[in-house]
Amino acid sequence: MSVATFDILLASLRSGLTFQDTTMRRSISPEERLLLTLRFLATGNSFASLHYEYLLGISTISGIVCHTCQLIWQRLREAVMPTPTADDWLRIADGFYQSSQFPNCIGALDGKHIRVKKPPHSGSQYFNFKQYFSIVLLALVDSNYRFIIVDIGAYGSTADARIFCSSRMGERLCANQLALPEPRRLPGSSASAAPFVIVADEGFALSPHVMRAFPRRDLDDRKRIFSYRLSRARRYVILANESAKCHPGDTGMCDFTQLHQDS
Repeated sequence: MSVATFDILLASLRSGLTFQDTTMRRSISPEERLLLTLRFLATGNSFASLHYEYLLGISTISGIVCHTCQLIWQRLREAVMPTPTADDWLRIADGFYQSSQFPNCIGALDGKHIRVKKPPHSGSQYFNFKQYFSIVLLALVDSNYRFIIVDIGAYGSTADARIFCSSRMGERLCANQLALPEPRRLPGSSASAAPFVIVADEGFALSPHVMRAFPRRDLDDRKRIFSYRLSRARRYVILANESAKCHPGDTGMCDFTQLHQDS
């Protein structure tokens, strides 16, 4: 991150990172709080490692990281990930049609397991089918690999389809509260108008607004071409989720345990 970008980010967060000095000790400055959090997010270093780098207590570091991350989300969510409007959905659909020749597509949906240390007293809630502990990043992505809507923090043992159905994104989609455009005809077709859809893999159930590929057996040319184009549209969420994975750091996993304890 450049110095100019850091200063811009600090200016938007300073009021929430400034605490009052007391007669016992001076508060930790907003600059150090933000720098510490960015260091943790960029490297994935453990709180014990950051304790030696910044000469702060491990529990203090845990509280600073948790508070700063929540503040970043609260202050920057509307600027970085605003709620899409009907015009935004149309722009996203046009982008998918130009890049993957799949019309009326408003996003690619998939879940990504983020490896974590087993939180205390959690049993098997975070243990996934890949035989490690994780939380799930469920993301809807456009054709420019940008996240449109995300749901973060579900148990690793929970299936993607179940996470989607119980998320605000899934509930609002089922209730037609996502401001989706009216159905429109497919390019070059004289048939009736088709709804706008999200493309996903076989783990998600079919619905009027969720589309997945055909089963791989006994496909004719039309079904094979349809599945190929849907897979081309779906690849954007796979690559975006890979780029958003937590940096492995020294241990190969996110140090989620202490954040879990404090929160």
